[in-house]
Amino acid sequence: MRLRNTVAAALGALLLSAALPASPAAAANGEFLYTYVGLNGLNLRGTLPNPDSNVCINIPETDDDNLPAFAPRNFTDSSATVFLDADCNGDVFYVMPPGKRLGDRLRLRSVVFS
Repeated sequence: MRLRNTVAAALGALLLSAALPASPAAAANGEFLYTYVGLNGLNLRGTLPNPDSNVCINIPETDDDNLPAFAPRNFTDSSATVFLDADCNGDVFYVMPPGKRLGDRLRLRSVVFS
């Protein structure tokens, strides 16, 4: 009788653990918009849709050979911390609450969402 109860409990625990996700995905819901200088000097709009939270995201169009992005708009449900340097490094950063729009003077190369 005890063996049957032990097997049933172990099987139940196994089924329960299989039904739970391994790690919940965390993402900011919404879009983070920015402007960058494209080819021929044209200003273009970039977007990060539903970006991952707690992960540094380098703005793809702002590698070392290109100018930083500017005029960020945080239309996500999370705070965004924008950095002038890539890889969320450096002393120059700004915290943007959800819904915040910043002007053309703010430059950024990376962002992390809370």
